[in-house]
Amino acid sequence: MARGAHKVHPIGFRLGINKNWKSRWFAKGTNYGDLFLSDNELRKVIEEKIKNAGVASVVIKRSMSKISIDVEVARPGVVIGKGGEAINKLRTELSRVAKQPVDIKILEVKKPEIVAKLVAESIAMQCERRVLPKIAAQRAIDAAMATNSIEGIAIWIRGRIRGAEIANIEKYQEGNVPRHTIRKNIDYAFVEAQVPAAGKHGIKVWINKGEKNSYSID
Repeated sequence: MARGAHKVHPIGFRLGINKNWKSRWFAKGTNYGDLFLSDNELRKVIEEKIKNAGVASVVIKRSMSKISIDVEVARPGVVIGKGGEAINKLRTELSRVAKQPVDIKILEVKKPEIVAKLVAESIAMQCERRVLPKIAAQRAIDAAMATNSIEGIAIWIRGRIRGAEIANIEKYQEGNVPRHTIRKNIDYAFVEAQVPAAGKHGIKVWINKGEKNSYSID
């Protein structure tokens, strides 16, 4: 009997070593499930409302009386809006969903070219506009490596590429991207694209940001 591969999520594999949790709070018993679902709802609202800003990460911190949310985006001006109108609306909506006060802080991503989630979303949008996966992936690789801030990047695209009858996978890589070295700071993301006349494509991106001198958490 053949055995399947034991897959480990690249981020979960490094939690507590050089990656930190995206939800930072403590709960007991049944409260944990309620807060977990509430966090999912808050993330969903943020992704829907400010999708055009390029959301890189959402970190939720809870205290007894307030929720603090740190949102990293590529285009903070889109979130803040004229005179802060847009961010005030977002804060109001999040407070309504959470049923308690929410404090939201917008942080700018300095190099979106080396953020796995933003890279994967960019490739997905290009595929949906009928750009060939090979071209979209190569653009992303060239932009990432041009920053001189990473050691390597790998991109996998799976689906009925170019409308093929049977799904296959195309892999692109430049530089060194180790999968099982814990001390390496590996950024990872998975995004799906709905490509016209070719169905759903799955896009995985790994970015090797180098080895950390000590076991420190981001």
